[in-house]
Order: sequence, then C-alpha cells, then structure tokens
Amino acid sequence: MKSGSTARSVANVTETNGAETSASSALAERARRLDASLLKDLLEKMLLIRRFEEKAAELYALGKIGGFCHLYIGQEAVGVGAISFLGPDDYIFCSYRDHGQALARGMDPGALMAELCGKTAGCSKGKGGSMHLFDKRLGFYGGHAIVGAHLPLAAGAAFASRYLREPRVTLCFFGDATVNIGSFHESLNLAQLWKLPVIFICENNEFGMGTPIEKTASIVHLHERACAYNMAHAAVDGMDVLAVRDAVGEAVERARKDSLPTLIEARTYRYMGHSMSDPTHGIYRTKAELEEHRRKDPIKRFISALEGIGVITQEYVEETDNRIREIVEQAVVFADQSREPGPEELLADVYLP
Repeated sequence: MKSGSTARSVANVTETNGAETSASSALAERARRLDASLLKDLLEKMLLIRRFEEKAAELYALGKIGGFCHLYIGQEAVGVGAISFLGPDDYIFCSYRDHGQALARGMDPGALMAELCGKTAGCSKGKGGSMHLFDKRLGFYGGHAIVGAHLPLAAGAAFASRYLREPRVTLCFFGDATVNIGSFHESLNLAQLWKLPVIFICENNEFGMGTPIEKTASIVHLHERACAYNMAHAAVDGMDVLAVRDAVGEAVERARKDSLPTLIEARTYRYMGHSMSDPTHGIYRTKAELEEHRRKDPIKRFISALEGIGVITQEYVEETDNRIREIVEQAVVFADQSREPGPEELLADVYLP
C-alpha cells in the first residue's frame, strides 16, 4: 500500500504526462497546417537563442560579460512564435530579458555578442549591454531595465502609428511582475481608450525574481487583468511555439484591421535563475520542480512534433545544431576582436541641451 503522499505524487505525474501528451498532439496538428520551411525557420531560431544564451552564460562566468545578464533559456517559444507573425515595419519593445527577442527579430549574433561584451561593434555601440539592445533598422526599441517603464513607450509608438495612419503593429514583451506596476494599468487603459494597435505580451514564467506570482497577485490568471479595460485577452501555452504564433496572429489581425489592443499571457518557464547573479535554480524552487518543467522543453517538444509528422529527421537536427553552434562561436570571435570604447566616446550620442 502506497503512502498518501506517494499516491498523490503518482497521480500528479500521471496527470502531467496526460496533459503533456495532449499538448504534444495539439502542437503536431498545428504543424501539419504550416509550410515545412516556416517550421524549420522557427526551430532554427529557437536553437540559435538557446545556444547563444548558453554561450553568454560561459562568457559571463569568464568575466567577458559584465553587469547584469538575464537569460532567455526556456522561454524561446514565446519570442520566436510571437515575432514570426510581424512584418518588417512593425515595432518591438521588451524588458531586460531581451536577447531572445533580438535574435528572433533577426539581429546579427555578432553585433549582439559584441554588445554584451561592451564593444563598439555592438548594436548599441557597447554602451547598453545586456539590458539595452536597440536596432532601429529592425524596429527593435529595447531592452528596458526598469520594470514596466517601456509599456507607455510601446503605447506611444502605437499612438504614432495610428495618428500617421501607418499600418504598423507594436509588440510589447514584459514579465509577470510588471502587471502590478502602475504603468501597466495606465498603458492598457489608454491603449483601449484610444484604440491603439499594440499587443501586450506577458511572459509569465511564474516568478518575479524569486517570488512566486501567487504571493504578489490576487488574480493569478494575469490575462484577466484586461477585463478591467474591456480589452481582448488570451492565455496561451508559452512552451508551444505554434500556439503562441496563433494567438499573436489573431491579435495582429485585430490590431491591423480594427486598431485594437490585446493582452496575451504566455505561460512559460525559465530554466536559469533570474539573472546570472542568481543560482541556477535558486532557493525559491526545487530541483524537482525544475525537472518537471524541463520535460516540457519548447525546443525538444517542437523537434518531437516535427519528427513525428516527417518534416525533419534526427540527422537534420544534429546538422542544424552544429551549424548554429558555429554561428555562435563566430559571434564570440567577432566580439573578441572588436575594440572597446575609448574615453572620447564617453559623451558621444548623449543629448545635451
């Protein structure tokens, strides 16, 4: 006879496995409706983010990357799935966990790695670092370190698009802790009131730094916050790249056609600590919890689905992964060979009245 706790544990595993099987089947069905080249592109972008972030962790440990560094490992499906539905003229705003969105948007890995290392060849000339990635040519406007500070900026960009009658859409990524910040409510209120083409994407990875969302929010289904502003909203499995893509696709259509905003809650999980200064799993979660979420790894889940429907083979995965690892290594070489900013650049590009 099993003890009560063991019996509950077995039941939980069974329930989790059943839900995971169902989620995998849904992912495979979505994949069948899409072109193979698109599916491969989504996979390659997620692999690029994973390998790039792993290398960034190595360089941070070696002292080549300084300051704060927040990795996107585990959340790749959100950025890749969402950005895959954007056009080249659309805008993106995000917070400090921004490496993944930058790569998903098409930022050059070398320029990104050089920025992390504080080199002049970086996308922000080595002055922004990990939390302040910008590329105007890509419509990529941050990288913002202050929690919630960029939501009004995203609403402002969407306001400009509507005012100028330009068919642009603005995507705004942020973490779950942001929903308790005043600028979150102000931005959503004005976005709905003024009918702005902006999509707010909350990447709910369950922790605000080391604090579980249940301890900071009275409403833990965060997308329901949109109800206060009569705004369209949805919750989506953030470990399923195609589920994210579908949800954002509907929101993009709503924004372009009717100039209306949407709040999307992408339920995901980060496998690393809050930042590189935080232990891998921290004191706020157990190794068992981490391993449970690793079984839902968005990249492994997507590979399994694509192999199951015959789009890719294991040989293709290995070849692609090796090629991406080489791209990342070349980015490191580029960063190493780039020069550091000199004293004369201290005040360059700084606004003076």
